Amino acid sequence: MLPSTSDLVDEHGSDAAVCETAFVQYGARRAFAGTISTVRCYEDNVLVRQRLSEPGAGGVLVIDGGGSLRVALVGDMLAGLGHDNGWAGLVINGCVRDVRALAGIDLGIKALAACPRASAKHGAGERDVEVGFGGIAFVPGARLFSDDDGIVVLIA
Repeated sequence: MLPSTSDLVDEHGSDAAVCETAFVQYGARRAFAGTISTVRCYEDNVLVRQRLSEPGAGGVLVIDGGGSLRVALVGDMLAGLGHDNGWAGLVINGCVRDVRALAGIDLGIKALAACPRASAKHGAGERDVEVGFGGIAFVPGARLFSDDDGIVVLIA
């Protein structure tokens, strides 16, 4: 059983960074945790697909889409790919689509909103780099915990 984010903050104090962005839960798994991997992309999900095609080993993919609400970076096919490859969850600073289908996939999925428009497919972006949003840094290799109360990254 995962510790709650509230308990982690109480236990770790300032070593528990709390994300200030108000995300919406979309996946069937409401609480998830794992080692952070990252993708930074803007309105282009080719790197997201590549990363979710690789073994997730129970990790969490943090996708910094620059907060764009114009296109979706993840839909049911990519979420299913992530589930099948052993990812615990996705945190998306951007949008998803196929909301009804996402609710049935046993994967943690948090995003800003939903948008029916698909993203570009050019392959622009970076992977495994530090990304920041919501007032905190998401560093590859750090531990992320997510539940209905929010997102916490343990520093140190």
